[in-house]
Amino acid sequence: MTSLGKILVTGADGFIGSHLTETLVRQGHDVRALVLYNSFNSWGWLDHADAGIRKSLEVVAGDVRDLHGVRTAMQGCDTVLHLAALISIPYSYHAPAAYVDTNVTGTLNVVQAAQDLGIKRCIVTSTSEVYGTAQRVPIDEAHPLQGQSPYAASKIGADQIALSFHRSFGTPVGVLRPFNTYGPRQSARAIIPTVITQVLAGATSVKLGALTPTRDFNYVADTVAGFIAMAEAMAKSGAGVGEVVNLGTGFDISIAETAALIAEMMNTKVEIVTDTARVRPAASEVERLQADANKAKALFGWTPKFAGRDGLKRGIAETAAWFARPGMLKLYKADLYNI
Repeated sequence: MTSLGKILVTGADGFIGSHLTETLVRQGHDVRALVLYNSFNSWGWLDHADAGIRKSLEVVAGDVRDLHGVRTAMQGCDTVLHLAALISIPYSYHAPAAYVDTNVTGTLNVVQAAQDLGIKRCIVTSTSEVYGTAQRVPIDEAHPLQGQSPYAASKIGADQIALSFHRSFGTPVGVLRPFNTYGPRQSARAIIPTVITQVLAGATSVKLGALTPTRDFNYVADTVAGFIAMAEAMAKSGAGVGEVVNLGTGFDISIAETAALIAEMMNTKVEIVTDTARVRPAASEVERLQADANKAKALFGWTPKFAGRDGLKRGIAETAAWFARPGMLKLYKADLYNI
């Protein structure tokens, strides 16, 4: 294991961030978790972590929109894994300014502090949504960027701010671009937990948006492994510094096929009903995403363990099993549309 020094994970209270934080602690790393401040003193999904994990963590509450707070959280760290973001595409139609504040300004604050404090390596989290509807497949990192939603536009801005700091000041920043990550703890705004929670709640018909778009799904354990592999490569040889790197399986599947596969894995039959409230504006819908992750393999040896249809089935089975645990479904509102 390559030493990463003291690691700060922003967005450690979220879906991917909590999995990443727990994995790093289990591997023996020294981890500081930045969670979003709230008056309930909630650490988000980290509240559900094993007591041993929580005891081994240094947790700081703050907000990436606050430069002073970000700088304070990053002091004494060697590695920063920046995952804090607003991520829901539908909500970005309602509150685009919030996405600019959190995703663009928040990332600026992180890379500015990284430069000022001499952070050794900083990974900024991107998204496959920045590519928009595929102009060619598989999508490599040279694919044109298209902001088809305020969310996507804000992430393009965040990526470019991060890369500009590397080009302008030599800040050791890399951009990791996962395609659609899924797994335990994901919010029901996403397709896989949307179907699973409705089925577990007893629905015989499942409400979805557009059914024809395709997605390249990454199981969360693979995404987490990608972050760690990139950080270790940056620490060992500098590989990945100044680079944009995709994480994906190279296998895409339609929303309709995904829903049918989930029903199959859960031994049930469901009717799919199109809910117009869940349908994106036509020009905003990303019709196809399929990753080319050869760069990740070449730079730091990452390959997905949950690849192809069989890998997706295994990942869905693990995800459904987690949602079926006692008490988990109560954390979700399966009867409501979560934007």
